[in-house]
Amino acid sequence: MRLIRSPSLSDVAEYAYAATAPAGSRLIFLAGACPLAVDGSVVGVGDYAAQAAQCLANLHTALADAGATLQDVISTRVLVASSSQTDLGRAWEVVRNEFGAHDVPSTLMGVTVLGYDDQLVEIEAVAAVLDPA
Repeated sequence: MRLIRSPSLSDVAEYAYAATAPAGSRLIFLAGACPLAVDGSVVGVGDYAAQAAQCLANLHTALADAGATLQDVISTRVLVASSSQTDLGRAWEVVRNEFGAHDVPSTLMGVTVLGYDDQLVEIEAVAAVLDPA
C-alpha cells in the first residue's frame, strides 16, 4: 500500500490524502464497526472516546476474520452523532492514536443519529490484502 501526501495541499490534516492498493490485492469492505459488546449492548453510553475504542476493538476483530490487520486498512470514515467539533475530536483522537503512523485517508463526519440507541460513534473501513500465492 502507498499513502499519498500531496505537497500542493495543506499539511494540517492528520492523515494522507490518498492511498493506493497494491496490484493484485483483494479489497475488503467492512461494515461500520459499532460500539457493541458481544451481548449486543452499547458500550460507553455518553462517552465518545470509549465508544470509539470499542468500535476499533470490533474493527480489529472484523479485519482478523477477513484475514487482515489494521495495517491493511486503506481508508476510514468515522461517523460521530454530534454537531460539536469537540465531540468529533474526542472520537477522532482515539482513532488517530490507534492508527499511529499508518495515517490512512479518512473522513470525520458529524451525523444526526446512528443505528442503535445511545450509539455515538461508528467506523467504516476499506482494507487491501495480498493473499498468499
